Amino acid sequence: MTTLDPALETHLLATREARLDSYLELLRIPSISALPEHTGDVRRAAEWIAAELTRIGFEHVEVCETPRHPVVYADWLHAVGAPTVVVYCHYDVQPVDPIELWATAPFEPFVRDGRVIGRGAADDKGQLHMHLRAADALFATRGRLPLNLRIVFEGEEESTSESMPGWLEANRPRLAADAVVITDTGFFEGNIPAITESLRGILYTQIDVTGPPADLHSGTYGGNVENPANALARIIAELKDRAGIVQVPGFYDDVIPVDAAARARLAALPFDEAAYLERVGVPALAGDAAYTVLERGGARPTLDVNGIWGGFQGGGSKTIIPAHAHAKVSMRLVARQDPVAIFERFRAFVNDLAPPGVRVEVQRLGAGRPTSTSIDHPVVRAATEALRATFGQEPVFMRSGGSIPVAEMFEQQLGLPVILVGFTNPDDNAHAPNESMVLANYETGIRTICLLWDMLGRDGLGESSG
Repeated sequence: MTTLDPALETHLLATREARLDSYLELLRIPSISALPEHTGDVRRAAEWIAAELTRIGFEHVEVCETPRHPVVYADWLHAVGAPTVVVYCHYDVQPVDPIELWATAPFEPFVRDGRVIGRGAADDKGQLHMHLRAADALFATRGRLPLNLRIVFEGEEESTSESMPGWLEANRPRLAADAVVITDTGFFEGNIPAITESLRGILYTQIDVTGPPADLHSGTYGGNVENPANALARIIAELKDRAGIVQVPGFYDDVIPVDAAARARLAALPFDEAAYLERVGVPALAGDAAYTVLERGGARPTLDVNGIWGGFQGGGSKTIIPAHAHAKVSMRLVARQDPVAIFERFRAFVNDLAPPGVRVEVQRLGAGRPTSTSIDHPVVRAATEALRATFGQEPVFMRSGGSIPVAEMFEQQLGLPVILVGFTNPDDNAHAPNESMVLANYETGIRTICLLWDMLGRDGLGESSG
């Protein structure tokens, strides 16, 4: 049976309080990459992490400049004959709206009922911090790592990773590795340890509908001037039918059906639909009835409106025809769907739906391709064993409905296999108020990482031993 080195366990027990203090300190930095007013905070988080990597014992630590936010790079490459793994996490976080729904200020993290609560506690600062503390424990107890690590911590994952393709290409020589481990995923429903075998891609767009140069009196001009808000509502209503089927011509043309083995793995997962419905807090679930909830959530493409605005939104009444209206629309894509081709089909369809009395522009704000990894990859097998040994439970394989644009970049640009091993609880409220990380996941996850590195350093990329 594979077990954690007792010296590591002793060290981790002795440093628990200091580790938590450090975790909370990182969470206090409001590194919101999407908001220009937080540009300095994003850099401050990068510098904080770089200082920690240096203190821990990594080499070649650098806060690398990009056109937007920095990438933090570091490495330690002295494990002769052992594999080299790139570790990827991101240190930027989502905006905090709606602020009124937070239990406390989002960047004043605290512990309650066995959870750390605060923006970034789970996604992804908490998981990044786990890698820092795992490496710290290994260096502190041995003075070295059991394998070679290259650290890549990104600062704009939450705002489409637009600088990463260029940075990866420019840094290709120092990213040579056997595999990439991305810790930006989580556990299955019921907080069951899990490895994510696939991610959906994403296409993020904005629809801008404009009419008159300025708002018009709805009594004087209503009935003669097309209302941009009405026009936008009609466009949105036509994007999907009542069964949830996307109506964009050609949207499903390149979708590959889920193979029987993958579908069987999804069907075998211990999924409680009633509990899921209760947790989500809606009257009923929706979607294409030809597929199960888990298939719709991770193996099928989607289209969703993420935001709508335009016209008067204050208290009371103001009778106008607004000059413009806007919507953010995202699509989650599955294997073989090309976001570039889908965008052109989407833009053409929106323009076809637009009435003649308005002007419509469709912008592409970001994109990422879907990705998948074989469950038979040696690092996946080792991670499965490490999770089983530390959490005392057989991990499951799941398909994530989310997107991590850099995963596809590592695969396509650098030709590296990507393994998705994350530790967040499924009720972490990522991207929402009161984001949280279960401390037991955080603490045990650090031990999983230590054990995984030991196993890969011992066994290489051959068969992992038990």
